Amino acid sequence: MMRVSFVLNGKSVCCEAEGDELLLDTIRSRFQLTGTKRGCGTGDCGACTVLVDDVAVRSCTMLTGMIEGKNVMTIEGLGTTEHLHPVQQAFIDVNAVQCGFCIPGMVLAAYALLKENENPTEEEIRIAISGNLCRCTGYQKIVEAIQLAAKRMQEQDA
Repeated sequence: MMRVSFVLNGKSVCCEAEGDELLLDTIRSRFQLTGTKRGCGTGDCGACTVLVDDVAVRSCTMLTGMIEGKNVMTIEGLGTTEHLHPVQQAFIDVNAVQCGFCIPGMVLAAYALLKENENPTEEEIRIAISGNLCRCTGYQKIVEAIQLAAKRMQEQDA
């Protein structure tokens, strides 16, 4: 077991983890944050996407020991039920959510994109979410949600 200290959703945390423990398992089992989903287990579907130092990563392929001293954000750290983040609200407003399984990872991928590029093109959006698979939506509503979120975030900053 190793001791790992990091910031999780804005709070300093520390836990004991096995050397081969995946960040996904640490988030879900040790911190009971179940918005991060276990999908493929190989980093292909994006359901386990979290942000590590503001970069979207697949938590099913990252060892917990690799996050020592880093900032990790899960979907639970983005907004609250009382005050949704503009990306979350936009997904609701354009009906981009169907079954919801991919949505936490999709929202975090969108958030990471918009932090880096406040006015992405449709092609840039599609590239940014290309590692997040969705079986329900056909992606068009998701793209529209990200475009709406970008517009709202720009308006907030103005």
